[in-house]
Amino acid sequence: MSKTARWRSAALPIASTALVLALAGPAAASAPAAVTATTTAPDVAADGRPDASGPRVPATSTHRPVGTTSARLVDRDRPDPWRPDTPFRELMVTFWYPTDSSRGAHAPYLSKELSTALYGSDAPAGVRTGAVAGARPAPGRHPLVLLSPGFGLSRTTLTALGEELAARGYAVAAVDHTYETLVEFPGGRIEPCLACGREGTDPDFGASASRARAADLRFVLDRLTAPGGRGPVRGLTVDPGRIAAAGHSLGGAAALEAMAEDRRIRAAANLDGSVWIPPTGLRSRPVLLFSAQLGGSPGATGNWEDTWKRLTGPRYWVDLPTAGHLSFSDEHWVVDALGSRDQLPADSGPEVFGTVRGERALAATRAYLGAFLDRHLLGRPAPLLDRPSRAFPEVRFAK
Repeated sequence: MSKTARWRSAALPIASTALVLALAGPAAASAPAAVTATTTAPDVAADGRPDASGPRVPATSTHRPVGTTSARLVDRDRPDPWRPDTPFRELMVTFWYPTDSSRGAHAPYLSKELSTALYGSDAPAGVRTGAVAGARPAPGRHPLVLLSPGFGLSRTTLTALGEELAARGYAVAAVDHTYETLVEFPGGRIEPCLACGREGTDPDFGASASRARAADLRFVLDRLTAPGGRGPVRGLTVDPGRIAAAGHSLGGAAALEAMAEDRRIRAAANLDGSVWIPPTGLRSRPVLLFSAQLGGSPGATGNWEDTWKRLTGPRYWVDLPTAGHLSFSDEHWVVDALGSRDQLPADSGPEVFGTVRGERALAATRAYLGAFLDRHLLGRPAPLLDRPSRAFPEVRFAK
């Protein structure tokens, strides 16, 4: 597989480094390649009033109130795959879900401390979210979407997507894969990225990471579907018959792998990530592939061509030719919102962000993933998946 294909599937540190340089300048260039985890502390300034200093996560398509909380989950039945001396796997997960009330403080995007440590600036911490911290979930059983971010990236980079899906009626769980990025745990403890750097030296890294991430997603699913309402979010009930997995970059590969391993997952979506493990065992379940620039290189395109041939259920491959690899995450629209895009290294901009504006790429990602989930989890009509759309003329059907 080509160098470009490998980078695109794992969102390797060059992507986060580009963002670090764009936001903070040379002083932050030596920071590890990652973005922070969110917390459940309210988004308030020092004087107790809402902090309205920064850009806001783009509004959702439905404007329905969304609640959020984060939780530390510990799998004591599985040793950590990246730290052999730890006999358990510890994760941070952010949940977004429908709520009936918009009252309350909005959750922060990420902590100022970790933002400063990573970027040499607290500017990203000024981003305002649209979700109410600790809001009570709306009653009823909600379809569930598991989200996995790109390698080296935090679950924070899926905030805009998580809010959109929750506003559509889904419960959403975005997982930080510990030691694949910096992860902030309760009390301010920050764990390092132990896996960073291995992707360039270990030929089996992609497959190993995909399997480890799939195990993370399945564990979170176990917790959310635990009998007796003992899930990690009080009052949140998940419909065990309507579950999907989706991810960006390496997270997309993990989503397909998780579905292959777990029959409870009924649909999976891969946002611009190469597939490291042949997608066998999917049992004719639906798959969405959403690419930028048709994979960006012959190696990446060939990887998806092989995957496409192995899919036996409903399958969709759409492409946004003006996008870059990070256009499917918050990284793109945040850079645009902070006015930092023109500071990117000249040789990284097209591959990383393409030429499309970040909010436009986000709108397309939200629309096509939402249509896919609506069709295959909720049984709703989704004509967006059947033909080119006047609403998104720049999106092409690759297959």
